[in-house]
Amino acid sequence: MPAPDGHEHVSPTSANDDGAVSAARDIADVAAVEVITTAAVHLLSAAAVKVGLADDPEAQKDLDEARKLINALAGLITAAAPEISDMHARSLRDGLRSVQLAFREASVIPDPIGQGPGEKWTGPVS
Repeated sequence: MPAPDGHEHVSPTSANDDGAVSAARDIADVAAVEVITTAAVHLLSAAAVKVGLADDPEAQKDLDEARKLINALAGLITAAAPEISDMHARSLRDGLRSVQLAFREASVIPDPIGQGPGEKWTGPVS
């Protein structure tokens, strides 16, 4: 229904509801393996930045944040591996191992072998 000024206005609530319905409809069309790998790649990318593997390592490195991201990534990959193809799991594990090793190299006081970020789920990385 047009407003008194002759234009049709959409309330913010209505616009948000339409966006949520559209997003839900869009996500319904995405395969689970895509959602899982996309989430893993986001965690992997963020972890890489936080361990200092980005453009400005001195400004972006934050090992406390990296530890959290690596732990979450390791848990996700470990839990999802049986559900996704070996091809996807293998490449995600390779990326995880890379950030785990980068974390170990960046640490002033390295964690004991087997106690670094994500090693609870992956086993020792060296």
